[in-house]
Amino acid sequence: MTQNSTEFVDNFRSGEVITTGFEGWSDEIKDEFKRNEFNGHIGSELVFENNRVRVWNMTLAPGEKMPAHRHVLDYFWTAVTPGRFLQRNHDGTTYESSYDAGVTHYYKVEHGEFALHNLENVGDTTMIFTTVEFKNSANEPLEL
Repeated sequence: MTQNSTEFVDNFRSGEVITTGFEGWSDEIKDEFKRNEFNGHIGSELVFENNRVRVWNMTLAPGEKMPAHRHVLDYFWTAVTPGRFLQRNHDGTTYESSYDAGVTHYYKVEHGEFALHNLENVGDTTMIFTTVEFKNSANEPLEL
């Protein structure tokens, strides 16, 4: 189990910094992060899993939020649709990003590292992402 992961993924930054130090975070959002500290459901729907990968779809309507979730495996995501989102990271930093369809980002998660964040669709179109996690990463997969 990767509950021993204690270091935040260094390259897990997305877009422009909006706030730091938990500024603007409601008690509800802070509680969400506590409740989901080890939530491995990184998408709306797990569409495929075998001994090597997990493939997730995520669909968020305008104003909808993906609850806080924890990344411990190497992964990439691809934007299926263009859009704009807020990303709140467990260190209290909030980012705002815009992206085009087809944009892909890869993240390597070293042994003992993790990323814990939520996403909120702040655009006026539905966000659709596909994310692939690699199970042969430095950390063990979280249980779902």
